[in-house]
Amino acid sequence: MLRSITALNRLLHHPLPSNNRWLSSAHLTATHDEPVALPKLPPFDYNPPPYEGPSGEEILRKRKEFLSPSMFFFYNKPLNIVHGRRQYLFDENGRRYLDAFGGIATVSCGHCHPEVVEAIVNQTKSLQHSTVLYLNNAITDFAEALASKLPNDLKVVFFTNSGTEANELALMMARLYTGNHDVISVRNSYHGNAAATMAATAQSVWKFNVIQSGVHHALNPDPYRGMFGSDGEKYARDVQEIIDYGTSGNVAAFISEAIQGVGGIVEMASGYLGEAYKVVRNAGGLCIADEVQAGFGRTGTHFWGFQAQGVVPDIVTMAKGIGNGIPMGAVVTTIEIAQVLMRRSYFNTFGGNPVCCAAGRAVLKVIDEEKLQENAFAVGTYLKQRLAALQHKYQLIGDVRGRGLMLGVELVTDRQFKTPAKAETLYIMDQMKDLGVLIGKGGCHGNVFRITPPLCFTKKDADFLVDAMDYTMSKI
Repeated sequence: MLRSITALNRLLHHPLPSNNRWLSSAHLTATHDEPVALPKLPPFDYNPPPYEGPSGEEILRKRKEFLSPSMFFFYNKPLNIVHGRRQYLFDENGRRYLDAFGGIATVSCGHCHPEVVEAIVNQTKSLQHSTVLYLNNAITDFAEALASKLPNDLKVVFFTNSGTEANELALMMARLYTGNHDVISVRNSYHGNAAATMAATAQSVWKFNVIQSGVHHALNPDPYRGMFGSDGEKYARDVQEIIDYGTSGNVAAFISEAIQGVGGIVEMASGYLGEAYKVVRNAGGLCIADEVQAGFGRTGTHFWGFQAQGVVPDIVTMAKGIGNGIPMGAVVTTIEIAQVLMRRSYFNTFGGNPVCCAAGRAVLKVIDEEKLQENAFAVGTYLKQRLAALQHKYQLIGDVRGRGLMLGVELVTDRQFKTPAKAETLYIMDQMKDLGVLIGKGGCHGNVFRITPPLCFTKKDADFLVDAMDYTMSKI
């Protein structure tokens, strides 16, 4: 990671390899002589209470001593975040930051939304936990409300504790229902870090050297980096070839995100899911839509990401935005598929916890009442247009993509060869943090900004984000 602007300037003014070419900083930015003004945070009528807890240095010391060394953090100097309100976060010194990452696409309604907090507190006061072995209206009311958001006969809900657990359950159900074992997922995908989900994940950085069997990874229908551009039907032919050459001819499931989140906000090429679903169903398989990041109105155009491709899956998995930060996930399917678990007992101690379900129901209510899906579309469209204008200004920006408030900005040192700008991405992230913008990072090469803020994001917030990116890039 770069330690200062001097380090980056040294990097940019020395030769950078890009296949058989050498690049200088002149290749990274377009010609721009106009000075860029220092951006300012939009006004916000709220001041957090004084923080009286341990310092960031003390927390970091304990983290290194008592938490797993595998845990990583953003920025040269990690932030000690102590308070949140709507689309903003506050550090230990009371400094405000625009949260453009939303806890990894998790904070859907905004930090500490009063209606969600009230639902959590009220449920906690009456019953914090029981078990699904007893009756409780919190779980049934939320399941009913959630089912109303899904098409056709997708109405049977299994609650879990995370997206990983939801995808694990979905894959197991598909294998049990079909009697087949082979699963097809898409390259560059991320579905979790447990046994079956790690196998389905298709990025080496998220995989350990343990046995991962029965999963085949299809060509990624990536309009920017893929060999067939935006032709979804051509990519889908690879799914058929995997079945023909890599399986017995029968498969259990095809699992895919409509927009790859960890993979760098890659939206599937148009028509891909429709064709892939046909191929998989002809081979006896079920189609699983991983909506862990794209669900709950984030894409703006639809409540679920798969709807933009005009398909209806057999199983839908979800988490993150389902509870606005409460640890929760869910699997929704048909009654016919759900009955496969009746062959044995399936039980989850915390799945359907009444506090989590109360939070989830409040989230659905807030999304509807505050028209957050509509806001995601309006603000996201505006933000994408501003980012596209920035792309014309800086050669460093290779691609702007996504929809709604699930957007990606890919940085490259060479547009022709699409050479990942890894160091530049880290540097710009750190500088934007110093300006007051928190943004995510992803992609197989770690060179994509992930913009997934709370759905209450405003156009003024969008302007500040783009202005901060513009200001930082103008200094390179």
